[in-house]
Amino acid sequence: MTEENNKNKWRKSTNLVHEAEPRTAYGETGEALFLTSGYVYDSAEQAQARFLGEDDGYQYSRFGNPTVRSFEKRMIALESADFEPDAGFEIDARATATGMAAVAASMLCYLKTGDHVVAAEALFGSCRYIIETLLPRYGIKTTLIDGTDLTAWERAALPETKIFFLESPTNPMLDILDIEAIAEIAHRHDALMAVDNVFATPILQNPFTLGADIVIYSATKHIDGQGRCLGGIVLARKDWIDDHLANFIRQTGPSISPFNAWVMLKSLETLELRVHAHCDRAEKLSEALRVHPKVSRLIYPGNPSHPHYKLAQKQMQRGGSLFSFEVNGGQKAAFQLANHLQLVKISNNLGDAKTLITHPSTTTHQKLEEQDRLKVGITPGTLRVSVGLEDPHDLIDDFMQALESVNS
Repeated sequence: MTEENNKNKWRKSTNLVHEAEPRTAYGETGEALFLTSGYVYDSAEQAQARFLGEDDGYQYSRFGNPTVRSFEKRMIALESADFEPDAGFEIDARATATGMAAVAASMLCYLKTGDHVVAAEALFGSCRYIIETLLPRYGIKTTLIDGTDLTAWERAALPETKIFFLESPTNPMLDILDIEAIAEIAHRHDALMAVDNVFATPILQNPFTLGADIVIYSATKHIDGQGRCLGGIVLARKDWIDDHLANFIRQTGPSISPFNAWVMLKSLETLELRVHAHCDRAEKLSEALRVHPKVSRLIYPGNPSHPHYKLAQKQMQRGGSLFSFEVNGGQKAAFQLANHLQLVKISNNLGDAKTLITHPSTTTHQKLEEQDRLKVGITPGTLRVSVGLEDPHDLIDDFMQALESVNS
């Protein structure tokens, strides 16, 4: 049986290693990297047929490239692994230059003046910019709500509502939103459900199985996993990709570099192993900090102390690689701790092999008004940790010595 015939029997781990465009005539083991902007046609007639959509093949790498398509196909296989082959739910994808390009493209390709978006207020700062500032410039109305309150989604929906948008877990306070219940509300109002699934990763959570229509990733994070390249991807039903997103990317050009797509493609081969290793370390480190006397609050979805622990257990496989905590003494104490860490690095990135710490109120969420930060739980003493792949005992030792420096 050929490799192509076997694909519908492969499980998630296998697809993460093998799914891609066909090999070239050279029979390479590692997928080829096509650094080309254009393509040559056999004839003028073939070029005409390509542009008419009557002949399969590539035209220009702004809207199609073999390496980029290999990355997209591997992500499609990963997200489709939990569906039966005859489920009638065919997923497609388009990769973008960054995660924020993916968020913006998923909104702007579909919405028009007079439409309405309902979004959870606990969002990454740039996502809030798109919802609060960018979309209203084009006459698209938006409403921000407490995403954990199901009645708030119901109350906010209008006849012109087209998209519900959320993160779960949220950045940086790791609230867990009930994706399945919110999707049901969205569909009752003829709206699409879009989920930013970056924190959970496609390994720990599959929003499509919970009713989502659009799933968005910053591939810069866990998918790359080593802080090398920018990238993003939008996955959705194939008909929605064909009718809305594909032409938007073709005409406006938020396209991923083939080199970056190749890095993401190769990184996917180890994504499952890395995510579970991240979780192993996050569980140990978060528990060590949770009981420390200088830590007033620790938030980790994998710990029973999390207010949405039961929901996290229902829709995620594990708690993930990120947690947030509040150190006694406010911003001064938080800065003291961060500055005394020796192994852990200060960075606003996440999903890296290296453990990273950030102070959200002065970095990723600093453009929010103070009352808006406090409303979603971000205090001056809040720190967010993205746990890497170091030995957990070394991480615990580093945090313990840094906490000794804190004068709360």
